[in-house]
This record gives sequence, C-alpha cells and structure tokens, in this order.
Amino acid sequence: MTESKREKLMRKIENHLRKTARHLVKIDTEEEALQFLADSFRSQFSCDFVGIILQEGEELSLKVWSGDLQQITESFPLQVQNCSPNLLHQSLTYDKAEQAGDCQFTNLMKKEKVKTWFTVPLKDDMSSLGFCIIAYLDYVPLLDMKAHFDEFGKDVAVAIAMAKQKEAQIKKIEGIEWISKNLSLDVPLEKNIETLVERAGKGTNARMACIYLYNEKENHFIFQPPSYGPFEKPERINIETNYVLKEYFPYLDTPGGSELTVPLIFDLKTIGVLHVEGKQKGVFNEDDLEILKLLSNHIAAILENARLYKNEKEHKERLYFLLDYQHALVKETVEHDNFDGITSALRSLFSKSVLLFDRFMRPISCSFHHYDLSNKDVERLMSSGNKERLIENGRKIHIQLDDGEELHFRLWKVNGGGNLLGFLAVEIGENDMDEFDQLTIDLARNICSIQFIKQKLVLDTKEQVKDSFVSKLLVERIEDQERILQYANLFQWNLFHQHRLAVLSILLDEKETENSNLLVQQSKKTLIWDQLKTQISRFSKEIIMATNDGNYILIVPVKVEGKHPKNYWREFYRNIKNWVREGNIECQVFMGIGGKTENLNDYYISYQQAIQALNVVFHRFRQKGFALFEELGAYTILHHLDNKEAVEFFIKRHLEPLLNYSEGKSMDLFHTLRVFLYNNGNIKNSAEELFIHRSSLLYRLEKIESLLEIDLNDADHRFNMMMAYKLYDLYYSKTTERI
Repeated sequence: MTESKREKLMRKIENHLRKTARHLVKIDTEEEALQFLADSFRSQFSCDFVGIILQEGEELSLKVWSGDLQQITESFPLQVQNCSPNLLHQSLTYDKAEQAGDCQFTNLMKKEKVKTWFTVPLKDDMSSLGFCIIAYLDYVPLLDMKAHFDEFGKDVAVAIAMAKQKEAQIKKIEGIEWISKNLSLDVPLEKNIETLVERAGKGTNARMACIYLYNEKENHFIFQPPSYGPFEKPERINIETNYVLKEYFPYLDTPGGSELTVPLIFDLKTIGVLHVEGKQKGVFNEDDLEILKLLSNHIAAILENARLYKNEKEHKERLYFLLDYQHALVKETVEHDNFDGITSALRSLFSKSVLLFDRFMRPISCSFHHYDLSNKDVERLMSSGNKERLIENGRKIHIQLDDGEELHFRLWKVNGGGNLLGFLAVEIGENDMDEFDQLTIDLARNICSIQFIKQKLVLDTKEQVKDSFVSKLLVERIEDQERILQYANLFQWNLFHQHRLAVLSILLDEKETENSNLLVQQSKKTLIWDQLKTQISRFSKEIIMATNDGNYILIVPVKVEGKHPKNYWREFYRNIKNWVREGNIECQVFMGIGGKTENLNDYYISYQQAIQALNVVFHRFRQKGFALFEELGAYTILHHLDNKEAVEFFIKRHLEPLLNYSEGKSMDLFHTLRVFLYNNGNIKNSAEELFIHRSSLLYRLEKIESLLEIDLNDADHRFNMMMAYKLYDLYYSKTTERI
C-alpha cells in the first residue's frame, strides 16, 4: 500500500470515527447507541464481527453485536478476573495477544480461529465501561491508529453515559406523569400515602413498602399508615443520642441488599424515610434506588404541603384569637390605669408567670401561675434582669428558689417614643416559644407601651399644673393666696407645715455637650430630671418636684429630716448621685438647700436662699456637691447686706444659741467667744482679759463648739462668727432689745 493510499484510508477512518461519535450523542437510549456503534463499524470496516462488551459487576457481558459468530456470542459472559485487565484500559491487537498472558478472551479468539482482531477500550476520565471488539476471519493488515481509536473510545463512553442519563430522565418524566395523574392535594394525606407506597412496592418488586415520619419534638421516627404489604416492623424508632440514620436503616441509599431506604428531604431537612424490603427476586439495585428517590422527592413535597396547610389553618385560628386578645388588652388600658389586667391576661394565655418592671427594673405588676414568688425571689429576678437588661430582647434569665427549684424567664424591653419605659418578663418552659408566641409578646409589649405613655401623659399634665402652681407660690409678693391654697389642696399638700426648698443644677460632661446644640443638651437634662423624679417619688412620696424659671426644685417637709438635717441631706444627695449614674448620660448634679418656711411668704425666701446656696456650692464647694443655706455663713450674707431679713437670719443662726445659754447664768458664752475672736484665737490673752483660768476658757470653748456645731480651728467658721458679731454690733445697740 502506497503512502498516499495509507494516508487517505486513515483520514477516511478518522472521519468515520468523528461522525460516529457525533451521531452517538444524539441517541436517547443506551441500547440504541450500542447497536448503532456495532452496525456502523461493521459496515465501514467490512469486518466479520463487531461486539460491544460491557463490565457488569464481576462479569464481562456481550451487550450487542453484528455478525454471525455464534460460538463467540454463546461464550459470554466471561469472568473479569479471568481476562486481561488491559482490555478495559488500552487497545489490544491479535499480534500482541501473547502479552496479555492467560486471558480467557484472547484464548476465545484463538479457539474460533479469528485471524485479525483489535479492541477499543470504552472509558472516560473517571471509569471504564468495557471495550469494543472488531474481528476478521481472514488476515487483514492493521493501520497504526491506536491514538485515534483510544480517543474515539472516550467519546463513545461519554455518549453511552449521556444515553443512560437521557434514559433515566425519560423514566423520571414517565414517573412524574404518573404522580401528576394519581396524586392530589385535594385528597386525604392517607390516600396519597397509600398510592405512593403501592407505587414504591410494585416499582421495586418489593414485598413491603412504608413511610416513617420524623417527630422532631419527641425525637423519634413514627410509622405513617397505610403500608403496602404486611407491615411487621416497629411502629416507633427512637433516636437517642446517635443521629446517624444508617444505624437505624442500614441500607440507606445503598442498593445490593434485601432492604432499601431513601430519606425524605425538604428544604435540606430530613422529615422522614421511604422504606422497602423483601425483594421478590434478587436484591435491590440502582434502578430501584432511582425509583424510590423519584418518589421520595414528591412524597416530601406532599407531606410538607399538608403540614403547611394544617399550620396555616391553625395560625388563622390563632390570629383570630390574638385579635380578640388585643381588643381585651386595649380595653384594659381604657378602663384602668394600672397594668394588672395586662399581666393577668398574659398569664392566662401562656399559663406561665408574668412580671412587669419599670425602667429601673423594679416590679410594677406581677401575675403568678400556680405559685407566688416571695419578695426575695423577685429581688433575685430583678438582680438577674439588671445584669441582662442592656442585652438583646428575649434574653433568658433564671432564678433559683429557696426549695432548689429553678425557674427560667425571658426578658423583653418595653419601648415607646424611642425611650426605654420598662421590662416584661415571662416564664418559659422546656419548649421554646414559637413565632405566634413571639407575636403575642410583641403585641403585649406594645399595649404595655401604650399604658406607660398614657400614664406619662397624665403625669405630664399634673406636672404642668404643679409647675404653674409653684410659679405662683415662689414670688416675692403673693397676690391670690386663696388660689394658691386651692392648688395645694389639689396635691394634698399642707403649706403651713414647715418645708425646705432645694434647687438642683445638672451639669453635662464635656463629651455630652461636644458637637451638640442647646436644644439637644436641654433634652438630655430633661431626661435626667425625669429619671430623678421617678426615683425620688419612690424614695419619698412627700417630696414635691417642679420646675420654675429653668430651675429644678424640690420642696421637702422638714419633718423627714429628723434630728440631724445635715445627715439627711447628705444621704439624700448621695442617692441622687447614684440614681444619675444609673442613666446613660454622664453629668454632675449640684444642690443648694434653703431655710425652713413658717408661712406662705417664706417659700420665696427659702427658694432664693437655695439658689444662693447653689451658687456658692458651684463656685466654692463642687467636691462636696451640696450645702444648706444656713451652713454657708458669710458667703451668703455678703450678697444681702441690704436685706434686713437675711441679716437677722444670719445673726440668729450663729449667735442666738449662745445668748439663750448665757441668759441667767454666770458663764457668759456670748462674751467669751467675742473676746476669743478679737484676741485672734490666743488662749493666754483671752483668759487674762476674761479673768479666768486657761482650763476654764478651754472648757467654755468646747461648750461653744458643741452648741454651735462648729470648729473654732476652722478659718471659715471663725470668719462666720466674727461676721455675726460685727453685724450684731451694727444692727443692735446696747439700748435696744436683742434678738
């Protein structure tokens, strides 16, 4: 054969291989593809026999052939282990058969006296399907086209795989058509289950088919009747700590046994299994697995749709109930000013204990279920809530009772108008709340918010009336005393009892005022004042709080001071600082406290004194933070020398105890202190001028310090006393009646 003829023949063969490979891709079934391959090879190469041999398990089976070599066709199947492994991986020719060793296939070719033959492996990149044999009874020279045939073998393997996929898809389409004709959401679930398990049993030739559904709450698989064939398995399969399904269904997605199971999966979640067992002939294979998988997809969808329909019906009923519940809660807010009706309704709805707290985590309303929490238990809950209240809504908190029982609650914030108003705590059991329960909680929080806002509106109205009343009281000359008394009666306040007026000043920290205008700063101060009013009202119901000319005013009954006014106000101021720290706004608070009132006109005087004391505190005693007007001495009187009443009060405060003690007694403390001060605190000179012994003078000075509650070693106290003597001399002569 000349070179040109050889090349021409090779091109012809190569073109044929390409056309054959392209045509194979268009064929829909595996059997048609193999038969076309055999027929086209025989017609193109004029050979005596073409066979397509595929590996099936441990055997080589002759699937299709073209040509009449009966003895060869009847010799199949052959055992894979008795044939050369090279047949599945590379091309072999008759002249290299000896290299294959003791091979049952090559021995068969020799036995049938096939003169010329060669094989083409059918394999892709992943696995080998088998090989193609092309044989001539007479001798025919072979061209060296191994590379072309190997590549063609790969194309054939791909085409066969595609044909298998198409065939499987056709079966699926047929199965889907059957499902669409035989299954419907309009029929009961049991009827659909019966149809599906019957299809699964008959399609896989199984003796029994059934469905198990997974119960997530109780953690077990439960048999869903009916079954196809006699059901002899347990109706319930418990899933304890091992969640590997193969432990309970050994043939899960695994053909080759007497049982076969496929999971029912919807939205990546296992909702059950489809199970068959008792194959009538042989074992369950890949085709059976494909049938069950096809059915399982539709079973899962039907079961999920049935569940959704049931849930939708239940949710609709619960939403109607929730609407009635909302109407009842809104009615509570209209008819009552407290929260007891709201917490009682929540308790009956959840059958759990419900507690409502204010924004400082103090209980407002409690409704217990089956038991009553002690005050100590509620305090434990409050303590846990204080730690968790800044965290996200629905955070779990728990308390341990005295008897060792542990209760679990969830805590939600109640907000309104962008502000925190309070907290709602609901006891929870072992099962967590579902979406409907959460919706109910949100609704209850909104109703509580309405009630909080309603109360705040009422309080704001009262505050406005109170501020108007206070503004009419704190004037130098009261014009309509009867109107003032009517206002006081409205607040059940006896103006003729002794009171003190205190004025608060709120100073925001620098970071609170940075990059903010005056309106923002004032809103922050108002928020702090609102928080303080809530805390102070809980501290004492007798304290009146109001604003006047931008000042924050406290009107406090003198009787609450007890025997030691300074101690009372020190403790009160300490509480105020602690209450301010509980807020989210950083600031400092200063307080000035005026003198006692005796009549209506004294309220204005006490108010002015409180403002003056506040000014002195702000400029002189910031570290201390508060001061009583009567304790400030000369710092106040220096601004009121033209005010006779202020001067009289100053003298009275510092000298009257000495005058009262000295009257009718031989020991004149009033004169003793004057001499001591004018001698600049010199003990020796003072004793000589008084004509008394040094020890007697020291005794008198101790008595003076005790009566006046001062320290004569303190420069401020000595200055105040000296100022009092100067003013006494200025306003009172020896011939006039002393104070």
